Amino acid sequence: MKIKTKLTLGVGLLFLLILLLSLVSVNYLFELKWKTENILVDNYRTLEYSKAMLAAMEDGSEDALSQFDRNLSAQENNITEIGEIYVTQELRDHFEKYKLSPSDSVFQSEIRKDIFKIMTMNMEAIQRKSETAKQSADSAVFWITITGTMCFIIAFLLLIKLPSNIADPISELTESIKQVAAMNYSERVDFESHNEFGELAQSFNAMAQQLEEYNDNNLAKLMMEKKRVEALIDKMHDPVIGLDENMQILFANEGASQILGLLNTELTGFSAKDLALKNDLIRELIKDIDKTEMVKNAKPMEIFANGKESYFEKEVQHISIVPTGEKTPKLIGHVILLRDVTEYKELDLAKTNFIATVSHEFKTPISSIKMSLQLLENEKVGSLNAEQKNFLESINEDADRLLKTTGELLNISQVESGNIQLSFFPVDPKEILDYAINATKIQAEQKQINFEIDCPEDVSKIVADSEKTAWVLTNLISNAIRYSHDNSTIFLMIIETNKHVSFSVKDTGQGIAPQYKDKIFDRYFRVPGTKKEGTGLGLAISKEFIEAQGGQITVDSEFGAGSTFTLTLNKTT
Repeated sequence: MKIKTKLTLGVGLLFLLILLLSLVSVNYLFELKWKTENILVDNYRTLEYSKAMLAAMEDGSEDALSQFDRNLSAQENNITEIGEIYVTQELRDHFEKYKLSPSDSVFQSEIRKDIFKIMTMNMEAIQRKSETAKQSADSAVFWITITGTMCFIIAFLLLIKLPSNIADPISELTESIKQVAAMNYSERVDFESHNEFGELAQSFNAMAQQLEEYNDNNLAKLMMEKKRVEALIDKMHDPVIGLDENMQILFANEGASQILGLLNTELTGFSAKDLALKNDLIRELIKDIDKTEMVKNAKPMEIFANGKESYFEKEVQHISIVPTGEKTPKLIGHVILLRDVTEYKELDLAKTNFIATVSHEFKTPISSIKMSLQLLENEKVGSLNAEQKNFLESINEDADRLLKTTGELLNISQVESGNIQLSFFPVDPKEILDYAINATKIQAEQKQINFEIDCPEDVSKIVADSEKTAWVLTNLISNAIRYSHDNSTIFLMIIETNKHVSFSVKDTGQGIAPQYKDKIFDRYFRVPGTKKEGTGLGLAISKEFIEAQGGQITVDSEFGAGSTFTLTLNKTT
């Protein structure tokens, strides 16, 4: 039987029984009401009339007789029982005779007898009708109970059978769908074939069978594709390691096996965390694996590979997918890629060494040029005309610029090679500021620029390399002078906090455009369109020097309103 037919029959039968119960209840209620009203109208009123006539007979006055006549007339219009009309007629005859002979006691006695007969007749009718009403009430209770019980039984059967008939096949079908989703394509469901669930089961089984056939047909192809992908990964020059979400190694190509010093059979299928306990390189590779964002080392890893010290950039990719039918991404694994940058590192090292060598070689002849210029400027050697003095001044400026550039190249070589030599001592910040001001005083006087200094009376000492910190602060003030307008003011401040002391250099020049603010500390970067001279290394070197001391250098600039450079260093403990 169809599910729809079952629902229609069950609910329809229940509806009909409820309708029948309602009709039976209403019918019996109206019947009881009708019988009760009959007792009240037909018999109780007759008793009232009879009682009034007896009272009038006892009084015997003319008004009482008139009252008797009115009640007798009402009784004549309220005859409802068999034989009541004859007794009432006799009562009328006796009353008429009594009115002619009021003193005759015989008529009074007959009248009373007639009244009592009428009262007895109606009282018996009341009792009889009450019995009938009771029987009707009992019958109503019986049939209402029978109908209500049938409704309850049918409703209970529907409550027990109907939900299970619908829910159980749905639950079984849901479980089977989960099995198919888990690639168990041999799953089948078996429902009755003559209802809707039977048709659904046939469709599901046909689908599962087709999926099973499709899976069997494509398994060989999938295995071939898997081997092809594994071969491609294995032949990659860069080491590649794949892990699942539980940190179990899924694959490792030949390059990874070589640098790890383990066979592929000793890697694949094993937990990376367990292997990390015995292999330092694996421990280094997976230490940042729990970070949600992509992990890429800024500093190359130094690993002994290919018979020499090699350099690799580590990159970790987190692999997430959105499962079919879901909306939330699910992490399914990680891929660790080691990119061999040894060749680039060697070239960079050669470039650094070349710059350092050339800069060092330049420094000696430039110093000789500066000394020769000083000798030429000395009048004891010989006097010069005005044009020769102009040439000497121009040569002197070029030599100063070459000397500064050479110094910056030597410093950047130090930074790139990682050989920054720092000497940490407690230093008074005011001494560093005074040194920087004196070093840039002549430059400021040439543009009529004033310094406005804001420094507390007592400032805690800082732990720093005084020479390099003074070089950085001098460079910042020199830049502020270079990019400030003539007759302007540069604001120099020292600010002390709980753990740090900050130097602040604020100018009122052009400022830095927003698109260049994040690049201002990059090496060799110069703001496009600027006419000021420079190598673009000063701020990069300053940043390296300050960060090497555990400090920080920042810039806050509003284009068209000037810039504020702030360097922060740690206080002595």
